[in-house]
Amino acid sequence: MHNIGLIIAREYLSRVKKKSFIVMTLLAPLLFGGFFFFIAWTATKDVDTKTIQVVDKSGMFSEIFIDDSQMEFSYSDKSLDAAKEDVLNGDFDGLLYIPDIDVAAPAGVVFYSPNNPSVSMVHDLSRKLEGEIENIKLRQSGIQKEVLESLKANVDISTINLSGSGDEKESSSIGATVVGYVASFLIYIFIFVYGTQCMRGVVEEKTSRIVEVIIASVKPFELMMGKVIGIAGVGLSQFILWIVLTTTISTAVGGIFANQAMDAQKQQTEQMDAMNLPQDEAAQQMEESLLGSISSAVESINMPMVIVAFLFFFLTGYLLYGALFAAIGSAVDSDADAQQFMFPVTMPLILAIVMLSAVLNDPNGSLAFWMSMIPFTSPVVMMMRVPFGVPVWELALSMVLMIGGFVFTIWFASRIYRIGILMHGTKVNYKVLAKWIMMKN
Repeated sequence: MHNIGLIIAREYLSRVKKKSFIVMTLLAPLLFGGFFFFIAWTATKDVDTKTIQVVDKSGMFSEIFIDDSQMEFSYSDKSLDAAKEDVLNGDFDGLLYIPDIDVAAPAGVVFYSPNNPSVSMVHDLSRKLEGEIENIKLRQSGIQKEVLESLKANVDISTINLSGSGDEKESSSIGATVVGYVASFLIYIFIFVYGTQCMRGVVEEKTSRIVEVIIASVKPFELMMGKVIGIAGVGLSQFILWIVLTTTISTAVGGIFANQAMDAQKQQTEQMDAMNLPQDEAAQQMEESLLGSISSAVESINMPMVIVAFLFFFLTGYLLYGALFAAIGSAVDSDADAQQFMFPVTMPLILAIVMLSAVLNDPNGSLAFWMSMIPFTSPVVMMMRVPFGVPVWELALSMVLMIGGFVFTIWFASRIYRIGILMHGTKVNYKVLAKWIMMKN
């Protein structure tokens, strides 16, 4: 154990002191903060106002186009050719031509501009025309708009979890899905990134013959365990620093743009009210309802259990696969040679990610249960299930099996590592690996 502790310290300190570790640890949150800053800046940035000339031959849309921060409208009774000349001369950015259309089958509306207009601009113009045509049809049918609005219904179904003790707890699948997906993908990415890093570290030491010096003082098993656990510590430290730095930077950036974003949202709401568009009001209510549902759903999740489960499967999942990656690295002489052994090792992990949608459809079904019990898929699948509420005995059983799987893979990988780490120039295939596993000490 003393030797394993020394190797863990060596692996950890040698990696955290590298410039690449320091740069990536600081650069990743800065990039994320910059990305968040750019999104916030573009959301609050004043866009260039486009001037639009409107030629309405129908006379039915004289009041629906209202100036805003993005578009200014100017009505004209010129001929189409004269209006086109105004656009070509640079007097206007575009021309909206509305012929004498039939509201029963509106067609023939054209937007002229020197360059391709943005999708959002064309969509906004279409939406305003559609809203006014709907109002005209309602008036022609003798139906009051207020009556039609009163007929609409919005039903929100609350979900409550029942327990045998009689306790009732509010729940929602939206927040559970978000938390589950994020946790599962973080574990998936972590295992791949740092497992590959562990494999390459073993390959580098083997090819440079450094391991031949180290192996004179420690056993191969101790060397493998120390390397796997040491790199796990590096990954966990970097992950925690990323969370802390990213949260700090994102909070600072969010504080800078919070007031501007609120002003922009308020202005947009006022413009929507002025245009009196029922579609936009419904969309806004849907968006507010969705955000409220996510917020309340996250609050209803048992976050302490999620955090504990995430840390456990975060570490044990890497340790399980990290041992196998280390065994692969010890058996080959280059990264290219390792590719033939990577697929069988990573296949269960890829399968777990692919099956997340099926698990999401039935988090407590038999498929989800068994995949969360198998150690090779449980780190990803169980983290999708935990936010939905997993019985404690299932979580405990999965953890016990995960520990057992980790112990088995350590034993299995050490059988390959003890021989492969000192082999050079040997053509390794699955038959050779099987012989190494069965070989006695």
